[in-house]
Amino acid sequence: MSDTSPAHPEPVVLDIWCELQCTDCRGALDDVRALRARYGDRLEIRLRHFPLEKHKHSFAAAQAAEEAMEQGQGWPYIEAVLARAEELDRRGEAVLIDVARELGLDAEEFDVALIDGRHILIVDADQAEGKAIGVTGTPTYVIGGERLDGGKSQEGLRERIEGIANRLLADAGA
Repeated sequence: MSDTSPAHPEPVVLDIWCELQCTDCRGALDDVRALRARYGDRLEIRLRHFPLEKHKHSFAAAQAAEEAMEQGQGWPYIEAVLARAEELDRRGEAVLIDVARELGLDAEEFDVALIDGRHILIVDADQAEGKAIGVTGTPTYVIGGERLDGGKSQEGLRERIEGIANRLLADAGA
């Protein structure tokens, strides 16, 4: 008996190297929302961590984002923290716990995760991979093997990402 159901091609992957104390990354959220609305589940948007040394709370924020992912609220948490990048700079890790509480997440578990470092390996691996492929700032996008640097200007980036995504989806028959 043959299977006549249509094959569901794998989604195209867009990796975004991001840092949660970076206001350029906050500016990129409009593009992320537009891409998500346009492509739905045909485009898998993955946050990759690239904490910058100049932002002293970015490494903790990356770990907190991973805890939010585990608790099922990754992107809402990421967007909420980016919206408060300046406050994070001023008040530090307390902001990360406040955001978790405001989103109804287990804030105590965030506190413990930041102390026990359970997400450090993920953050370190993302950062190492980013360095290996030439990421130097945030946001940086990688789609279909092409790296697009959004740190200098977001101008025209979404259109370039859409062009690559359209080509990859057409090649996959999606």
